[in-house]
Amino acid sequence: MMKRIHKFKQNDKFIVLDINSGSVHLVDELIWDLIDLYKEKDLTDIKKELEWKYDSKTIQEGYEEIKELEESGIIYSEDIYFKDVKANNNKIVKALCLHIAHDCNLKCEYCFASQGDFNGEKSFMSLETGKKALEFLVENSANRRNLEVDFFGGEPLMNFDVVKELVHYGRKIEKKHNKNFRFTITTNGLLLDKEKMDFINEHMSNVVLSLDGRKKVNDEMRKTINGEGSFDIIVPKFLEMAKSREGKDYYLRGTFTSKNLDFSKDVLELYNLGFKSVSVEPVVTEPHMEYAILEKHLGEILDEYDKLSKEYIKIKKKDKDFNFFHFMIDLNQGPCAIKRASGCGAGVEYLAVTPEGDLYPCHQFVGDEKFKLGTLDSGIKNTEIVDRFNNANVYNKEDCSECWAKFYCSGGCHANAYNFNKNINKPYTIGCEMEKKRIESSISILANL
Repeated sequence: MMKRIHKFKQNDKFIVLDINSGSVHLVDELIWDLIDLYKEKDLTDIKKELEWKYDSKTIQEGYEEIKELEESGIIYSEDIYFKDVKANNNKIVKALCLHIAHDCNLKCEYCFASQGDFNGEKSFMSLETGKKALEFLVENSANRRNLEVDFFGGEPLMNFDVVKELVHYGRKIEKKHNKNFRFTITTNGLLLDKEKMDFINEHMSNVVLSLDGRKKVNDEMRKTINGEGSFDIIVPKFLEMAKSREGKDYYLRGTFTSKNLDFSKDVLELYNLGFKSVSVEPVVTEPHMEYAILEKHLGEILDEYDKLSKEYIKIKKKDKDFNFFHFMIDLNQGPCAIKRASGCGAGVEYLAVTPEGDLYPCHQFVGDEKFKLGTLDSGIKNTEIVDRFNNANVYNKEDCSECWAKFYCSGGCHANAYNFNKNINKPYTIGCEMEKKRIESSISILANL
């Protein structure tokens, strides 16, 4: 029988997760001991097995409590989503990642975009191409009203005049077509000034600020063109940017590598600097790179998430505004079952657009001609790739179908799966283990707040 519950101990809590319903149960040690035996043995045998620890009446009461939960459908529940998870056959597009600049003014060691040019020619998106992209999104979004556009690079501030014009153009055409554009931008901050901050604050729903953490860590990996560290240049600008958001969303987004496996210190350093919204992600790169995260690092990484979760609980009890991206979880089920089973929608709902107007499943596939879907002028031509992404859900991924975390991670990142296994349906296992630990940490944190 497929596993229906997952139990774990963390931060002094006994926690049982019902996989299919998503219900989370904080239990005492009696229920913790009973929960596995309940499905394997009858009450008489359970009493014999646990009589060294509990009296018969206590075991009976615990058994009845589990039985009541099962009859209520909130533990050992059946998977009712399988029949509902179908491909997005309407091919509705709701989000674009606009590569506004295939160039960058930093040279980060781990950059998957090859210093912003994605292994091609350095180039900037023209206003004409950008307008075509927004029109493409409107035309392919059917009746969906809320649309998302992320200005990405390279470094998008290097082409900020076009960014501004595209935002104004978006505001113009959204009224005509009854749409609502949600604009975001990702930047390394070198070119931030008051004028750009004011525009971003007025027009961008979210801004992602790239900084890796402690000065030594950041400056080793995120260098300027002349080889100097970027920390001292960027941090004052980011602090001003964060303060000026005045409640609007932003994230300080870092990357940890095998060189800073003690990344909890980076998260806490960013918080102590004054940033309330922080994300520090594991690097994903070829195993031969000296900074790559390998399977041998997993034990230390999982311990680090555990350590960070303890500190996070302490901080959240004093400062509820602090958010670490990977410890934020929605226990009210969040998106619909279809979304939770299929993930980000790359290649179908979400597309990346190059400066030349080429279409790819997401920013991490840009430059790989095998994944080129078409152009803004031609539309989607490579329907075989679209269909492959459209059918990539947790039920079609053997490693995911019986995993307890499937409705939280949605099968993981397609790009990571392909980069490591040459198959978008075979997840990146190191990433899976880290994600499972983050989910457990998130639930244990909520249980302590």
